[in-house]
Amino acid sequence: MTDILDLSLAGARDAMANGQFTSLELTDAYISQAEKARDLNIFITETFERARDDAKASDARREKGEVGLVEGIPLAIKDLFCTRGVLTTAASHILDGFKPTYESTVTANLWKHGGVMMGKTNLDEFAMGSSNMTSHYGGVRNPWKVDDRDLVPGGSSGGSASAVASHAALGATGTDTGGSIRQPASFCGIVGIKPTYGRCSRWGTVAFASSLDQAGPMTRTVRDAAIMLRAMAGHDPKDATSDERAIPDFEAAMTGDIRGLKIGIPKEYTLDGMPDEIAKLWAQGRQWLTDAGAECVDISLPHTKYALPAYYIVAPAEASSNLARYDGVRYGLRVEGDSLDEMYAKTRAAGFGDEVQRRVLIGTYVLSAGYYDAYYIKAQKVRALIARDFDAAFAKVDSILTPTAPNAAFGMGERMDDPIRMFLNDVFTVPANLAGNPGMSVPAGLSADGLPLGLQLLGRPFDEETLFRVGGVLEEAAAFTAKPSWLED
Repeated sequence: MTDILDLSLAGARDAMANGQFTSLELTDAYISQAEKARDLNIFITETFERARDDAKASDARREKGEVGLVEGIPLAIKDLFCTRGVLTTAASHILDGFKPTYESTVTANLWKHGGVMMGKTNLDEFAMGSSNMTSHYGGVRNPWKVDDRDLVPGGSSGGSASAVASHAALGATGTDTGGSIRQPASFCGIVGIKPTYGRCSRWGTVAFASSLDQAGPMTRTVRDAAIMLRAMAGHDPKDATSDERAIPDFEAAMTGDIRGLKIGIPKEYTLDGMPDEIAKLWAQGRQWLTDAGAECVDISLPHTKYALPAYYIVAPAEASSNLARYDGVRYGLRVEGDSLDEMYAKTRAAGFGDEVQRRVLIGTYVLSAGYYDAYYIKAQKVRALIARDFDAAFAKVDSILTPTAPNAAFGMGERMDDPIRMFLNDVFTVPANLAGNPGMSVPAGLSADGLPLGLQLLGRPFDEETLFRVGGVLEEAAAFTAKPSWLED
């Protein structure tokens, strides 16, 4: 079964189309691999029997000539997407026992296109974190290691990233509020794309920060991400922020030709103290795209330095509002008290972890009387300026190249007592969320310790086609073939 597990999503799709194996055979191979990967703590809920049923149904459809975009493909679902009748926790104690009676639009689209559900992946609680260490269900291990030291997979979509990197799934869903698809993709040596805000419906996805959250795919290759995003995306009348534009064929956009395209290199992404290996990889990426016929030009995004502070005002404010619904009354955890107010307080104190409580408190503070104008309104004005910077840049260039993260994966348990240092993991990814632009991380090299490093491509709103076009060329030039040490054990 090793050969099956080595295939990309596109490769498995083509092999099933040629009759080389069935979806059930493919799914059984992935179930076996996922069982071996249990020590990585990837899944909060395994749905292996359902996966086999999904695969059998897929094989029956294929015999009738009914083939969806991800027909018969084993997929892992971040446990932030509501799945009908399947435990959905957002990795929080406060959602103990919650089994939705409805399906998120993103997962419904994947099942409509023939996807096979392997299970619900672990994450930072309510998607709040950059390490996948804030989950009520314990941290996820990165399949990559250094000197037998366990590393984080990044966050918040760390379970999904680890699932794809360890070959426990062919693809996975993630959500990206400030980099939570792209940063773990970089840490785990896979591809992750945050599409334009509005490209994928947010309906049925547990909310963190509603104006920033966006679902996207995590896969082994750029082509796989193109296939999966096309299956996930689409207009949804249940989501007022869902865009009505037709979904392009992202895979067809990967022509392999970027001659004449202009690639922006923003000077503001050169940070003081940036590791030399990150700077060298960025320069190498620039050279790869130049060699492929693109023109790399220096640009300025002058308000970039304000992005992280603005994000950590806007996101906690929206989180404070969104998480007010978790009160122990309707679903999930309830801790009884002598009064309704005491029940609320005890439930939320017991149900939310430290990081969630920290962000709710920050958000409540910046929304409070006397501080709303000073902090929240000012942060929204900064956000508008950041979006304006991108608009000005994309009047001159077709895509922007940056590092994905300022470092490689770090050890489990490190940085947990330093929230500011943890927040800095998102320094390169947050601006795209504030502006609503799409961004993609492509594995491009290894650190001195042999850990994966990603390069990030940013694009115009609703121009993911150019991202896939450039990303495919960058991927081919980087020729990243390294595998996690866990796979070699």
